[in-house]
Amino acid sequence: MSSVRLLVLGTRNRKKGQELGQLLAPSGFQLRTLADFDNSIEVVEDGDSFAANAERKATLQALHLRHWVLGEDSGLCVEALQGAPGIFSARYSGPAATDEKNNQRLIDELADIPLERRNAHYVCHMAVADPQGTIQANAEARCYGRIQLRPAGTGGFGYDPLFQVLEYHRTFGQLGGAVKAALSHRARAFRQLLPQLLRLVRKGNWQ
Repeated sequence: MSSVRLLVLGTRNRKKGQELGQLLAPSGFQLRTLADFDNSIEVVEDGDSFAANAERKATLQALHLRHWVLGEDSGLCVEALQGAPGIFSARYSGPAATDEKNNQRLIDELADIPLERRNAHYVCHMAVADPQGTIQANAEARCYGRIQLRPAGTGGFGYDPLFQVLEYHRTFGQLGGAVKAALSHRARAFRQLLPQLLRLVRKGNWQ
């Protein structure tokens, strides 16, 4: 068996791929995204939770590509908006959503909400399916913070310029990649997931 194990991230978002690829590389995994596969399929994210969407993406892509696939679904939940945008975070501003449009809608929705009532958290659920489409690992984590009145910083993606990490008094858009790699919902979920992946390798399940 090769010392480098291929894991496909079930998204075409290369920024997510880079973020997770850096975390996986020291453990002997090579991460690719769907952008590296011409025959990848579109998976409709019609689940009612982050977990359901992540498992759906992992299972269907794994069956189609015949590779191990990591399905990941994440989003922002704002208390003052009853948990919105939640599982609709990526398309919060509509079918033609962009990061900028989503951020602007969030600013508009919170226009009358004072800073102290803008508590929010990121959620990330990760699910890994084997080439037969069976879910072999799951992990979910959160990162708590607050939505700022206006964007700050150019780093990260999504809602990062608005999401302030309270203990640092800065947004993810202002913090460097190393800090985000330690604190983000995605990094925390990954730290739960990695021991499960390594156990699968040790048991000889990773072929």
